[in-house]
Amino acid sequence: MPRLQYGSASYDLLSGESVLDALLRQGVDLSYSCRKGSCLTCMLRCAKGHIPPQAQDGLRDSLRAQGYFLPCLASPEGDIDLLSGEDADLFGRARLVEIERLAPAIVRIRLEAATPLYYHPGQFINLRRGDGLMRSYSLASVPRREDHLEIHVKRLKGGAMSTWLNDEARVGDAIDIQGANGSGFYLPGHPDRPILLIGNGSGLAPLYGIARDALGDGHRGEIRLYHGSRTADGLYLRDELRALAVSHENFFYTPCVSGPEPNPGDRTGRADTAAFDDLPQLSGWRVFLCGSPPMVHAAKRTAYLAGAKLADIHADAFELRELRKTPRA
Repeated sequence: MPRLQYGSASYDLLSGESVLDALLRQGVDLSYSCRKGSCLTCMLRCAKGHIPPQAQDGLRDSLRAQGYFLPCLASPEGDIDLLSGEDADLFGRARLVEIERLAPAIVRIRLEAATPLYYHPGQFINLRRGDGLMRSYSLASVPRREDHLEIHVKRLKGGAMSTWLNDEARVGDAIDIQGANGSGFYLPGHPDRPILLIGNGSGLAPLYGIARDALGDGHRGEIRLYHGSRTADGLYLRDELRALAVSHENFFYTPCVSGPEPNPGDRTGRADTAAFDDLPQLSGWRVFLCGSPPMVHAAKRTAYLAGAKLADIHADAFELRELRKTPRA
């Protein structure tokens, strides 16, 4: 049975078990979130032993060279020695410079990074509070248009980070940032290809960034954005999105309310349902899906069956999990 050496302790690794699952099973306190290799919050270093190549997918070359890997994706066949990540390798410093209420349960946070961050709109960053609490948030800002990083945070019941950012954080507070990460962003080079954007709740954040990035790059194909919420007051940035539609004839914005009492002009029903009713054939389309996992997973399947290639479907499900006994923020 392979053994994991972490600090001064040694742990067993069951056949087929990931390094992350093995450590958590034996009571090791680690930061983690998605358990799928997307969020990068569980990153560790391998000091000795062989790490499966897929456990380093998506990491920067400099991190791979130093032995960093994603323990949630690693099921090594032999013994390995583990080290925690170094802050200087993984994190930068940022300061909250603006907190704006966008909806009853959603705030816009603008951050000023101590050192410039290279990113694409639609990627995500990890935020780490002073007490070590860490969560992932998608970027809504566009580098060539804004000096600050922008995220949208929805308050979740029992969510430590989301509650802090919605109700307790103040302008001037410092926080650590890691990233940017993720492959769901606009790529220039095919300006006539149509783009479909579907999101619910704060899943609008990366879509707002992607749409503005594409339009700013001179994209000529249709860009259709469907944003859904159970209640009308959850549909934020309405004015900004309608202004984009007025100023760009190829951009179309459809707000959708699945619960009672939609506002005049809102579509009734879910955003994904409205989108696929309007666009039953998606051959040649690039599709971006962001928000709650049930919607994202169902919409990914529907988009594929409607003719979109899997390589052209970018799905960002905002996975929630239990953190010990407290739901994720």
